[in-house]
Amino acid sequence: MKTFHCGSLVPGCNWHTRSQSEADIVSRVIDHLRQTHGETEIRPSIVEQIKARTSDDQDAA
Repeated sequence: MKTFHCGSLVPGCNWHTRSQSEADIVSRVIDHLRQTHGETEIRPSIVEQIKARTSDDQDAA
């Protein structure tokens, strides 16, 4: 299981998501950035930052 915490990218944001798939995490984060933070253009560098901040969740069952 992988986990992404938006606060690691957008300070102060408490939103997070978990999935088995990194691609699913990236898709969910992009949707969140557009809907919640008003991002209109998602650059490749943002995708790389999302991937870099996605961690393996060792405690997930």
